[in-house]
Amino acid sequence: MEQLLTMYPAFLLILVRVASFFITVPFFSHRTIPAMHKVGLAAVLSIVIVTTIDIPAVELDDQFILLVVKECLVGLVMGLIAYIVIMAIQIAGGLIDFQIGFAIANVIDPQTGAQSPITGQYLYTVALLLLLSTNGHHLLIDGIYNSYDVIPMNQLIFPVGEETFVTHALTTFATMFLLAVQMSLPLVGALFLVDVALGIVARTVPQLNIFVVGFPLKIIVAFILLIVVMGSMFYMMQLIFEYMLEAMRTMIRILGGV
Repeated sequence: MEQLLTMYPAFLLILVRVASFFITVPFFSHRTIPAMHKVGLAAVLSIVIVTTIDIPAVELDDQFILLVVKECLVGLVMGLIAYIVIMAIQIAGGLIDFQIGFAIANVIDPQTGAQSPITGQYLYTVALLLLLSTNGHHLLIDGIYNSYDVIPMNQLIFPVGEETFVTHALTTFATMFLLAVQMSLPLVGALFLVDVALGIVARTVPQLNIFVVGFPLKIIVAFILLIVVMGSMFYMMQLIFEYMLEAMRTMIRILGGV
């Protein structure tokens, strides 16, 4: 009984970090997953963690509420850094939609409740399925589990204002746009050449209404190219997943002061 009472504060801190992690991390934070399931998974994972790691001495004193806030911030930052990287897929879809002409027809993203590009939402859904098929969600859970080896739960330090934290956050944010451009470049470049060809046709055949012909032609070309380059997009998604996990590991080391 005394052992259970000593584990109770540590269990609360672990539950706060894991639940906060599930709020922002890709896939687990999806709004279509019921909140009851998220809380249940967080509680089960917290029980596994509290019974398998070396629990430091944690007491219900004046500093406990500060530890709760710190654990909440750690979980949110870890999940957010992973979510920022995977958003490169939606941005790539937005760049493709802008070139096709689908930018005027957005759909509601069930994750954020905001409008998102059609192709971006499609690629993001495919990316989540690919993440599940490659057991990437297991690696995300492994990341939150191993974070206790680097960021002790009784550590009050949260280096949010240090140079390494800010530099890594900005680097990850910039890399997100770089990955988006690299992923969308084949289709955007090909559609740009289609625009050039349509411009030449419009100059040589003025009687042809290029706006009537150009829009369906760009859609057909974009769908054909999307089928052709889908294999390379899968490869690019795997690179994004690898960078996402590496960015999360680096953030864990920064938060742990390593």
